[in-house]
Amino acid sequence: MTEPKPTDDELKGTEQPFVQHLFELRDRLLKAIYGIAIIFLVLVFYPGPSALYDFLAMPLVRSLPEGSKMIAVGVVSPFLVPIKVSVMAAIAVALPWILYQMWAFVAPGLYRHEKNLVMPLLTASTLLFYTGAAFCYFFVFGQAFPAIQKMAPSSVAVSPDIEAYLDFVITMFIAFGVAFEVPIVVVILARMKIVSVEQLKKFRSYFVVGAAAVAGLVTPPDPVSMLALLIPMCILYEIGIWSAQFFIRHTAAPLDEEAAPEEPVAKEETKASAGS
Repeated sequence: MTEPKPTDDELKGTEQPFVQHLFELRDRLLKAIYGIAIIFLVLVFYPGPSALYDFLAMPLVRSLPEGSKMIAVGVVSPFLVPIKVSVMAAIAVALPWILYQMWAFVAPGLYRHEKNLVMPLLTASTLLFYTGAAFCYFFVFGQAFPAIQKMAPSSVAVSPDIEAYLDFVITMFIAFGVAFEVPIVVVILARMKIVSVEQLKKFRSYFVVGAAAVAGLVTPPDPVSMLALLIPMCILYEIGIWSAQFFIRHTAAPLDEEAAPEEPVAKEETKASAGS
């Protein structure tokens, strides 16, 4: 009777002292900060903080009444607000580099099937966040701002503050970027077996109600903006269900392979006991 061959641990022999992990984490954080700093310096010289803010404010400026401009209430706002935009633009551009440093720190401690799950989800989440922010800027703002200006009373001079506009834009970018992460959340919930794919399919109607509530809270008070967030979230939920089935099938832990050698052994033991 042959004994089953033990499964080799992929991570055996890769353990490192805790202090070495701290040094590695420090190095990765410094590399991420250096990447942001380099991109920030490039953006400061070209196209420049003022040009970046003008690009960010373009959807609102186009909808303002003729002759109207944005105003700066704070004393240093004309200087600080464009610098803030440059910093945030540098972080947005450097996001793939930041996520790569996170991946390089975590990857050595992951099994092969875990890497097959995490790497695609990390890449997809980055692209989905970019897509959500771009969708908000190019479509939602172009529809929402003209509608909001039409609602303003004729006795009111519309001159938004540049700092208030920046806060609003950041909130909207984050809201749409996070909302577009719906497929990632669905895949993780299904892959961790918190909910099954069948349960996700049954929760469609509840998700639509919840998504409508979220869209009503985070978007401007017009139906176009609300539908612009609600419809993509519902579509992405369906994409998440399909993706969950794919990931569950192709990123399962190799438990069956580990248990497989035990079955022939059990049969041999049964034959030996029967022969005796």
